[in-house]
Amino acid sequence: MKRILRVNMTTKEVKYEPVPEKYALLGGRGLTSRILYDEVDPACEPLGLLNKLVFAPGLLSGTNAPSSGRFSAGAKSPLTGGIKEANAGGVASQKLANLGLKAVIVEGKPAPGEKYVLKVSLDGAELLAAGEVAGRGGYETVSMLKKKFGDKVGVVFIGPAGEMLMAGAGIGNNDPEGNAGRYAGRGGLGAVMGSKGLKAIVIDSPKTFEAAVKDKERFTAAARKFAKILQDHPVTGQGLPAYGTNVLMNIINEAGTLPIRNFRYGRWDGAGQVGGEKYAELCRDRGGKATHACNPGCVIRCSNIFILPDGRSVGSVEYETAWAFGPNLQINDPDIIGRLNYICNDVGLDTIEAGVTLGVLMEAGVIPFGDGEAAVAALEEVGKGSALGRIIGSGAASAGKAYGITRVPVVKGQSIPAYDPRSCRGNGVTYATSPMGADHTAGYAVTANILKVGGFVDPNSDEGQIDLSRNLQIATAAVDSIGLCLFVAFAVLDNQEGLPAIIEMINAMYGVNLTQDDVMALGKEILKTEREFNKKAGFTSLDDRLPWFFHEEALEPHMTKFVLREELDAVFNF
Repeated sequence: MKRILRVNMTTKEVKYEPVPEKYALLGGRGLTSRILYDEVDPACEPLGLLNKLVFAPGLLSGTNAPSSGRFSAGAKSPLTGGIKEANAGGVASQKLANLGLKAVIVEGKPAPGEKYVLKVSLDGAELLAAGEVAGRGGYETVSMLKKKFGDKVGVVFIGPAGEMLMAGAGIGNNDPEGNAGRYAGRGGLGAVMGSKGLKAIVIDSPKTFEAAVKDKERFTAAARKFAKILQDHPVTGQGLPAYGTNVLMNIINEAGTLPIRNFRYGRWDGAGQVGGEKYAELCRDRGGKATHACNPGCVIRCSNIFILPDGRSVGSVEYETAWAFGPNLQINDPDIIGRLNYICNDVGLDTIEAGVTLGVLMEAGVIPFGDGEAAVAALEEVGKGSALGRIIGSGAASAGKAYGITRVPVVKGQSIPAYDPRSCRGNGVTYATSPMGADHTAGYAVTANILKVGGFVDPNSDEGQIDLSRNLQIATAAVDSIGLCLFVAFAVLDNQEGLPAIIEMINAMYGVNLTQDDVMALGKEILKTEREFNKKAGFTSLDDRLPWFFHEEALEPHMTKFVLREELDAVFNF
């Protein structure tokens, strides 16, 4: 029987609760957002007593459903001031689900200076003093806790940035090989975890794929069918497994959509030097892995393991990270990007937020564009807790204010990712309107705008972008609740048997009879819940807009501007 684990950091009470009926068919983002809506005052201080941090595996997590091991964390965000869910691969989701946990709710605050580790196993849950692990970097934290509690445990953790309550801090967990690089990075949820005095969660589960399933035979048949759909698609079966997520670098650059030099240009000759093909070559040459599953049971295997020249394993260098520290800063050295990625994993920062923030510092003249060593030196200040380090760790919007820079690519305080909205306008609609702040994963219009997956919508035209983003945001909210990787969308959009296979797995697992309409209704309900939370937190339609320069500056090479403004208010008209 599934249960909810509630941890009160004020009283140190750790208790299990039955799952309310209304949460029975919610998981991942759907569950974190619903619990926050039910239990958290939207007007609360994100780092204060009244905020709560919720962890939830997806509906299919803990089974052998392909690519279903995404792990969701949710809280009111110190970065956006609104509701936030961030998810990651790694082992945490599968292990939590195999312990029968529907969610973990962390509430209250300890006395100043107190830091704890939550240990969860088949024997129960307990809070332990963090001891020597307090203040440690991500890599050392995972290593120390695995050495103490066993090599098979999963470790959810924050680095020093989270402990210092920096708004750009993420929440990490380890991958199947033990690397400390799988981050639910966005929105500053690591700072919320730090405010709760929680350094880490150790998840000790001997099982990975044995979560309860009502009809195993029916489930297995659907899982096998879905795996074949993923493996037969050219993106999920060929491109991503060969070169990882960074296969997108050259594609997006060629499309003239790659943000260069803090979103001034859309194409750069140096991009190929930090693309997926180059990283795959370096991974193989240095004894890393060019292809790798970031969570158990993933059949896409679009991650990698990158080794620095000094022998340190970064873990995976993903597309967004390679862009944020590469073309965005006009740096074309794979090893500089790897070092910046390593620092973020260790101090516990979202790489997108960190990279965009460094771009703002370069815009301000604090460090020069293209100077990789200066970027490394600046980012190292975060771990020191210096004034510059705290500015960087607080995110791009704060850095812009600190240096008087208004050309800052953020929405709702969160940095815009690696697709320029002027020449990928469906993504621009998503950035502007998502309740999560600028987030490509909330409605990944790159599919139709650039890759021509699921149809084609001209990326440089306004026509069709509202409908495209709306439909993708609805579908993505549902996918985030199921625990599936976003990239399954490539195959599902092109194969009409994909979504029915997913629904068949859910029905077989829970003994229900959901339809496609039910799944879309779930996505709509999640978005309604999140938008209502934000409305109560003070958000208005004016928060659903892109920064000024996307409207006023034409992007080379297409010389396009983002035109849509009031039209964006029609996205959530369902």
